[in-house]
Amino acid sequence: MHPLLRPAGTAGATPVTFVTPKSFPTVKARLRPAQQNFLEATGFEPHPGRTAILPDAKGAVGAVLFGVEAEDARHRDPLLVGKLPGQLPAGLYHFANDPGDLTRAAFAWIAGQYRFTRYRKASAKEVLLVVPSGVDGEAVTQAAEATTIARDLINTPANDLGPAELETAIRDLARRHRAKVTSIIGEDLLKQNLPMIHAVGAASPRAPRLVDLVWGNEKHPKVTLVGKGVCFDTGGLDLKPSSSMLLMKKDMGGAAAAIGLAHMIMAARLPVRLRLLVPAVENAVAGNAFRPGDVFPTRKGLTVEIGNTDAEGRLILCDALTLADEEAPELIADFATLTGAARVALGPDLPPVYTHDDALAAELAAAGMAVGDPVWRLPLWQPYAGGLDSKVADMNNVTTGGFAGSITAALYLARFVEKAKSWLHADVFGWVPSEKPGRPQGGEMQAARALFEVLKGRFG
Repeated sequence: MHPLLRPAGTAGATPVTFVTPKSFPTVKARLRPAQQNFLEATGFEPHPGRTAILPDAKGAVGAVLFGVEAEDARHRDPLLVGKLPGQLPAGLYHFANDPGDLTRAAFAWIAGQYRFTRYRKASAKEVLLVVPSGVDGEAVTQAAEATTIARDLINTPANDLGPAELETAIRDLARRHRAKVTSIIGEDLLKQNLPMIHAVGAASPRAPRLVDLVWGNEKHPKVTLVGKGVCFDTGGLDLKPSSSMLLMKKDMGGAAAAIGLAHMIMAARLPVRLRLLVPAVENAVAGNAFRPGDVFPTRKGLTVEIGNTDAEGRLILCDALTLADEEAPELIADFATLTGAARVALGPDLPPVYTHDDALAAELAAAGMAVGDPVWRLPLWQPYAGGLDSKVADMNNVTTGGFAGSITAALYLARFVEKAKSWLHADVFGWVPSEKPGRPQGGEMQAARALFEVLKGRFG
């Protein structure tokens, strides 16, 4: 169980009561007169995110009130409870009532206390929670652990997280769950017909690679996760301006999400044959860097003209997707910090997802809202595919018009998946620009918890 959780029934915990403007008068009437007077004196109003710490008869913390949105509120923050631990003194607490979803609230409680401590010490304050009645503490723990794994990977700067270190993280996870890992590195990528991964990573002294994890019973349905592992993206010869390069340690955020999801699947022991494919590269600048106008073959046999070296993520993914598709799995899901166009369209908190599977899209949207990991489906609008045409190759890696960048990137990837029963592409941001409840500023795992709920429903 997570170190911030205690088993149900643990004694000595301070009660936390969730209040809305409607419920507050009733809750207030049940308090001791001194506590009612304290609320009056401090001017507490039950607005969402507001906290009142009420003293007991000895002046210690006796109870906590926390304002939440009404169930029908239009702008509900599903992880609002994640704001609460930061407003409380260290100690043990329990939920006295249900804020709407106890499992989601318990996850938010833990996720909101995340701190990246690799390079400096953080506050040692621990705000503990008794597992609410009816909540699966192990499931909450698995989701919180996956989130921490992904956040730590994204937050680690590129000088300490290159392709080799990303492979090490996957191997560490494999040892924990007794999975098998192989990797194809450097020039062997050409020998094993993974030319795009090699081309993108060739200019870096840190060798590119494809990391391949396999777990589970071969007879179970095949589920393959693919994560974009660009450990740093300079933009290549189409060099990014410095302002756009500052956050490029997060360009492996898709791989981090896929790794976090793989942990959840294996920890829950879902009856699936899991495969995790992470093409891990650094898009660097050197004399042997791939160039605009170059033409490369792909594993699928299609040739691609390089219209822009800063659209490298789809290049490494297309070889990995082709490899995944060769097994014709039940589902291929890829995660990638792929386009700025996705952020323009939907902002940093809402990743667009693409799939031909209407049922999968509906399940994913519902699951995302339920667990506080929202996604939004955008169309694979085939008329836009003509923008990827090339006069010298089968296709270009970018369009020239500048419109619908996230959609055309998804259409590019779609050409490399044919045999899988379903395919899902998530164009994630992988970052929280400013702190939100349950989501500290920094790296973030997106779309993975939502997809886990779908997988649990389909295969669990």
